[in-house]
Amino acid sequence: MSHDSIKTTVAAKWIPINHDIPIYQYFEFMDSIVFAYDSLVPYTLSEHLLVHANPWIIDNLANTDYYRMMARDSFVYDQRKLLVLKTTDSLIVPDSLTAASIFHNFKNSYLDVNIPEFKLRIYQDSSVLFTFPVRVGKNMNKYLAMGDKITNLRTKSGKGKIIRHERYPIFYNPVNYKRFYLTKRDDKKTTLMPQIPWIETEINGVRNGQMIHPTTNPETLEKASSHGCIGTKESDAWIIYYYAPLGTPITIRYDLELTEPSGDTIQLKNIYRY
Repeated sequence: MSHDSIKTTVAAKWIPINHDIPIYQYFEFMDSIVFAYDSLVPYTLSEHLLVHANPWIIDNLANTDYYRMMARDSFVYDQRKLLVLKTTDSLIVPDSLTAASIFHNFKNSYLDVNIPEFKLRIYQDSSVLFTFPVRVGKNMNKYLAMGDKITNLRTKSGKGKIIRHERYPIFYNPVNYKRFYLTKRDDKKTTLMPQIPWIETEINGVRNGQMIHPTTNPETLEKASSHGCIGTKESDAWIIYYYAPLGTPITIRYDLELTEPSGDTIQLKNIYRY
């Protein structure tokens, strides 16, 4: 059945939250809702659709960003224990017309990354919904134990799509392939690594391990400072995840010349010296 032509009318359903849901239980809880209600609606219910029908969830998740919490004078050692859903909340399983509209938006959305601009944009049709600062790969070759070879760390450009979500990321140092659990923040405080989804891309038909994922050190944003992945703020990573269901197109480009709305041309720094 085409999601854009859902003809069976079904009313929205409200689901009360019976207990507080922290981040470490969040995905399991959302999966249970999808499993329970998917057979009751005339469309394919998914976590992404459910969240877009309840967009305040994205705001709640984005606000668990360590640096947003610190701005509110709240130090968080273990982000996974922060509450996303509370007993005072309710979720709505959308009616068929709302679901069709959400599917239409998914179908017409895509990601765009311009490497030397250090920007990731989310488009819907021809409109920019979001623009986020990112970090990109370093301009160097380096031995990485993870691949057991000398690797060019530049972020790869091309066209492709989102092929995988990792909702429970495990963290390894790509240089020595040792697993780690802690991170030192820009303010020199140490915390556990947060649980925020990573997004895997396929570029030019190749799965090269190039991910879009949050960094715990936003001071590295707008720099060539990663091992090839595209790094974002923690808050931005949640937004990107929910606007990039599987199959979402992505373009990663290397455009040095930008045209401002005024018509003026800006020349960006050639960070990879092409």
